[in-house]
Amino acid sequence: MKKLGVFIAAIFCAQLAFASSRAAAVLDSLPHAKKIDQVAISPDGARIAYIVDGTLTIAAIDSGESHAVSLESKFPLREPVWSHDSKQVAVIADLPGEVPAAQLWTVNADGSQLTKHADLTGFVQSPQFSPDGSTLAILFVENMPRMAGPLEPMTPLSGVISKAVYEERLATIDLKTNQVKQVTPSDMYIYEYDWTPDGTSWAAIAARGNGDAEWWVARLYSISAETGAMRELYKPKWQIADPHVSPDGRQIAFIEGLMSDAGLTGGEIYLVPAAGGAAKNLTPGIESSPSALAWQNDSIIYAQNIDGNSGFGVVAPDSKPRTLWTGEELIGKMTDAWVPSASFARDAMMTALIRQSASAPPEVWAGPIGKWKQITHLNDGIKPAWGQIKNVHWMNPNTGSGGTLVQGWLMFPKDYDPSKKYPLIVNVHGGPSWACTSLWDQGMIEPINALSAMAWFTLCPNPRGSYGQGEKFTQANIKDFGGGDFTDIMTGIFALEKKYPIDAKRIGIRGHSYGGYMTMWAETQTNIFAAAVPGAGLSNWLSYTGTNDIDEWMLPFFGASIYDDMVTYAKSDPIYFVKDVKTPTLILVGDSDGECPMEQSVEWWHALDTLGVPTKLVVYPHEGHLFVKPEDQRDYVLRTVEWFDEWFAKAEPK
Repeated sequence: MKKLGVFIAAIFCAQLAFASSRAAAVLDSLPHAKKIDQVAISPDGARIAYIVDGTLTIAAIDSGESHAVSLESKFPLREPVWSHDSKQVAVIADLPGEVPAAQLWTVNADGSQLTKHADLTGFVQSPQFSPDGSTLAILFVENMPRMAGPLEPMTPLSGVISKAVYEERLATIDLKTNQVKQVTPSDMYIYEYDWTPDGTSWAAIAARGNGDAEWWVARLYSISAETGAMRELYKPKWQIADPHVSPDGRQIAFIEGLMSDAGLTGGEIYLVPAAGGAAKNLTPGIESSPSALAWQNDSIIYAQNIDGNSGFGVVAPDSKPRTLWTGEELIGKMTDAWVPSASFARDAMMTALIRQSASAPPEVWAGPIGKWKQITHLNDGIKPAWGQIKNVHWMNPNTGSGGTLVQGWLMFPKDYDPSKKYPLIVNVHGGPSWACTSLWDQGMIEPINALSAMAWFTLCPNPRGSYGQGEKFTQANIKDFGGGDFTDIMTGIFALEKKYPIDAKRIGIRGHSYGGYMTMWAETQTNIFAAAVPGAGLSNWLSYTGTNDIDEWMLPFFGASIYDDMVTYAKSDPIYFVKDVKTPTLILVGDSDGECPMEQSVEWWHALDTLGVPTKLVVYPHEGHLFVKPEDQRDYVLRTVEWFDEWFAKAEPK
């Protein structure tokens, strides 16, 4: 490991020379749009609240009159939420420091009477007003030494290792006395919740134990807001998210499906009686992936991924789902949305959302579904510096009767000329229960804009296991990682080669997380790629099981732990086939990654180096699964682009 440490240090010392590359010039030329951190619409549908650069703005939808709200201390604000009477907004202010700490504030709808209600040491999120406005509920991990969640940098192990965990509990703040009360039991981790209309209880998704790992086995509970007593309502087969209590308090709606991570929501819509009983699937066989919902009287309005696009639909217990609107864009409550969502007013038809696509930077829009009015103009005049994007389809004839229809997004090279030949980068998304979409800036995880600006085609496929074509399609890679999903990707490459001027000698593949795994797997199965860049990949299922922090996620995908069924894992294990790898490979990872630990990347680098495959490993200090430091995010993309540029140059026809 000492030799590896010297190697890493040498890489970072070379960064200044690296910055003079063609790739650096292209990255520096890309436009930078302002991000909207969160947007929320008032229950009466008259106003919106949104945050940009830590400052809260409250604006009237009809008149456009607005009020900017910031703290004298300039602590950044996040997560605005409206009171049920639309008269107040609550926000969280993050305090500086090495450990999480926050304050809770409220402000009137006209921007007046900014009031602090609590100072809290630990991680705080998801504020919600009680129906009568007297209380604010929050999710609170008291004295948490780091940001909560498995995507964040993990705390290094040291000393005697125990199973002690920090639980995220439901807490309340009395807005008159400012008294903070921890309500739920100290051994339960609460992930999401919703107040009942009478304010006496919550519907919540929760599990006992390590919050990072146990989300995959969480259940639905009813919780007393007074005593914290919990009553189990529903034990799901898959994962559940986004619970919402009906206006009459009698039913709870939620989304259930095969999900890879908390926050990457997709599945089908279920109802369960608030008093307990059997759950009913309202959308069985729906050919889309609902990802957020809200009640509209006895019906449910929902956002969804439909064939790679965003959309809204409506469903009721006694009727079939019906699509209300679709568009080739990504809609969400924040610029960095992972799945389609929106902020819903009380009638659920008035919404506020951030609309963006590969050709349009993010802006806040509000109004009835499909008839929105643009509210912000933060990014007027900003134009894309990359090529157009197209929703594409192809058939994988190797599976099923008649084959499998697969969807993806193809971004064209900047200044595309059909008479020229271009390289192609295959960008495999994370998850696998996720999907590529058309959005302005995918960042380090899917930097297809930067790749297009280099004058390369970029394919972001949505193979089986992805969202957008229904739960059957999402579940189609169970016990088959690297099987049907891999052939879905490969048939897409071959189909596009026949239709567009792609240079078959200059094809690369990259991805992060599951995309990193698929990149490692792909280079064991074929030698068509000129270069590969796995980020936060997974190279060895056995050692991965023993070192990752979220081992529960594998059970729904593989049906058992590796200790009980090594055969199923082995057929999808890159390390078993590593001697077939010939592809030059750049490996990128954070040293504090709990989801796909650094050791997985070290194993892959060590194996390729031993076998004489051109390879390079870059380990980023104090970074987790998703990098938090802008300089590391940029370096990650820069090295990715430079690696492909280097190896494409060697493969380019002379």
